[in-house]
Amino acid sequence: MRFPINLASEPFRRDRPVFVASVVLSAILGAILAGLVWMAYVQRHQSSDTRTEIASVDKQLATIAQEQSKISQALQRPDNAEVLNRTLFLNSLLQRKGISWTRIFADLETVVPHNVRVISVRPQINGQNQVQLDLFVGSQTTDPVIQMLMKMEGSTLFGRTAIASWLPPSQTDPLYRYRLTVNYAQKL
Repeated sequence: MRFPINLASEPFRRDRPVFVASVVLSAILGAILAGLVWMAYVQRHQSSDTRTEIASVDKQLATIAQEQSKISQALQRPDNAEVLNRTLFLNSLLQRKGISWTRIFADLETVVPHNVRVISVRPQINGQNQVQLDLFVGSQTTDPVIQMLMKMEGSTLFGRTAIASWLPPSQTDPLYRYRLTVNYAQKL
């Protein structure tokens, strides 16, 4: 007769699959850790290159700023201030002269319907060196003006249009009057 007796201090367990899985998982996690360490090293090396480039650009910027301050100090001296003011005035006149009235009216002719009157046109140059037109137009009804606005917005020569104000017809003036501002793509 046989008696099943276990003489071991702990009963038998099947730990081998758990042990193999933990070894494989440890190997995978170790490989991931090595990859992350490598990526951190490469990124640190790249950031040091970037820092040196930024430092050189900052040095160039500082030298340019010094040169600009020297030039502005020279221009702000009393004997040069008059010449600077005159130069700025002449440059603004030349910019205004660079706007072609013939071209403005030729381009307006393509978008303005026959039953809309252009009462006045005033070109202006904004801070970004772009031409902006301040227009006063009149019409017997509002529909032709709306058609003109749609044509202007769809045109490559004219940009965003905005109605600044409008007046209905009166006893002395039978026209609807609109004041428009429109971006104009004429190159200076």
